Amino acid sequence: QVQLVETGGGLVQAGGSLRLSCAASGRTFSLYAMGWFRQAPGKEREFVAVITSSGAGTDYADSVKGRFTISADNAKKTVYLQMNNLKPEDTAVYYCVVRFSYSLNLKSIDAYRYWGQGTQVTVSS
Repeated sequence: QVQLVETGGGLVQAGGSLRLSCAASGRTFSLYAMGWFRQAPGKEREFVAVITSSGAGTDYADSVKGRFTISADNAKKTVYLQMNNLKPEDTAVYYCVVRFSYSLNLKSIDAYRYWGQGTQVTVSS
């Protein structure tokens, strides 16, 4: 089994910054990718960012490009999401995900079996 624990959520004013962390434990050998999704009230869960285990590949949702940065510490099995210039529309529960094999579409919810419990990010205007 795999456990994912997210930390770093909270309340911040528009224009502010937050850094989310997600530590993976358990059967974490052969990690292929780690990423983040989010779900706002009344909306569907959506892709935010992903990074492959080699660190060579990153991808972002258009809505966060230039503001969010994903990074990973492979030795610690931890993925980070640095969120700058936050906007009220970034308010959501943020979920960490991991995948252990290649996928053609890492932006798809269906690509991920393992999910964290979620951490709330609230951006006030």
